Amino acid sequence: MTVLTENETKKLLAGYGIPVTRGNIATNADEALDIALSIGFPVAMKISSPDITHKTDVGGVLLDVGQDDIRTKYDELVSNIRASVPEARIEGVLVQQMAQQGREVIIGLKKDAQFGHALMFGLGGIFVEVYRDVSFRIVPIDRNDGLRMISEIKGYPILKGIRGRKPADINAIADVLVSVSEMAGKEKITELDINPLIVGERGAIAVDARAILE
Repeated sequence: MTVLTENETKKLLAGYGIPVTRGNIATNADEALDIALSIGFPVAMKISSPDITHKTDVGGVLLDVGQDDIRTKYDELVSNIRASVPEARIEGVLVQQMAQQGREVIIGLKKDAQFGHALMFGLGGIFVEVYRDVSFRIVPIDRNDGLRMISEIKGYPILKGIRGRKPADINAIADVLVSVSEMAGKEKITELDINPLIVGERGAIAVDARAILE
């Protein structure tokens, strides 16, 4: 079993045409600044470790970091993780673009010994385990299957637009679902989570992702 880092997982997603936030791994504060300058400020900073799945829970994520703070924030982030999770292997800090505003959804993939890969869709973000508002399909799926998966969750009206909010780009979500289905047939994936996939009025982008390979 191989646990991919967020950066490695995003490279895998990008290979299947799934939009991901731009970024790279910095191993020191100067590299963090150089990467951020190439992306544009503000940026997000995330600890990169194969031993840390939920980075937010251990203080491993900083958002809206500006140019004047990035060097000190790099050192602060690494020091905090070494103190809170001393056994974790730290590969560096992922410096990435801040994502567009939009609705947060989750797309998951898990391999079952009997049925093969099951694809999951639902409302995402930090409350996904609370709401448990998800739909499932056995892959492969086509675009119509993807659209039906999206419409089956109770939170579908949130995506369609309520209280004057414009609808999210449901077709973009369906595109990602189909791409993940295709990936399941070609890659040795045991488990994949894209959470969140942020969906705007036009387009969607994977902000965080994790994969486990056989």
